[in-house]
Amino acid sequence: METLNRYEELARAVSAIGAVKRGVARVLPAHCQGGAAAVLALVKHHGDMRMSRLAELMAVDMSVCSRHVAHTVEYGWIERLPDPDDKRSRILRLTPEGYAMLGELDRRVADAFARHLAEWSDDDVVLLTTMLSRLRDAFGDCRVNP
Repeated sequence: METLNRYEELARAVSAIGAVKRGVARVLPAHCQGGAAAVLALVKHHGDMRMSRLAELMAVDMSVCSRHVAHTVEYGWIERLPDPDDKRSRILRLTPEGYAMLGELDRRVADAFARHLAEWSDDDVVLLTTMLSRLRDAFGDCRVNP
């Protein structure tokens, strides 16, 4: 296969991942869709942080990040605490309810994958996971402007 054709096929396959993402979004609770789920996952993964750091990790501007955070605060999944280093700033922290919601999200997404990939071998699932991680790593930090 010619190199250009190989990458054109890859581009088509990657663009089709949108259908997978939409399928995963359909299993999320109506009150905890993509933006809120991303906030919870990032705060869990990176620990307590300022809103500016979260916006950077989400690769969105502060107004978008603020809306997502406000939603998670409204549902009691995130709390805003005074920043000990700068009393004007707030630190975002997961609450026990936030951890519980993350558990629910993880279960729903894992169940969806288990249903859709039931015919796949364990080796194929591991291979896909490995290859997707390699693909992501190859692109590095996509938030950095070229």
